[in-house]
This record gives sequence, structure tokens and C-alpha cells, in this order.
Amino acid sequence: MDRFTDLAVRAAGVASAVLGWRPAEFWGATPAELLVSLDLARDERGQGVGPDDLAALKERFPDG
Repeated sequence: MDRFTDLAVRAAGVASAVLGWRPAEFWGATPAELLVSLDLARDERGQGVGPDDLAALKERFPDG
């Protein structure tokens, strides 16, 4: 496997195990959405998007 394929397979496995995502959910997400969902998104100060921040964003920008 090439590097991208290996990393994608590993990331899909993590998303499945930790988030309960099915393949379509994984492939439909952006890299930023995956990072936020795994609480890995950090700004320049090391601050991440917390659950309260995410809930506020979901309320402000609902899907559909």
C-alpha cells in the first residue's frame, strides 16, 4: 500500500472504533471534521474545540 492508502485505512479504523462511523460517514467527512470529532483540532495556543463549542456551532449552523 502507498502512504495515503495506509493512513486512510488506519484513520477509517479509528473513526469506526472510537466514533462508531460507518465507511460512508468517514469518507463523507472532511479532515477537519475528523480532527474535531476526535478532539485533535488545536489552535495556535493548543486550545481545541470542546463539546460546548461544538454544540453551539451545531445550533448556529444546523445541517439541512
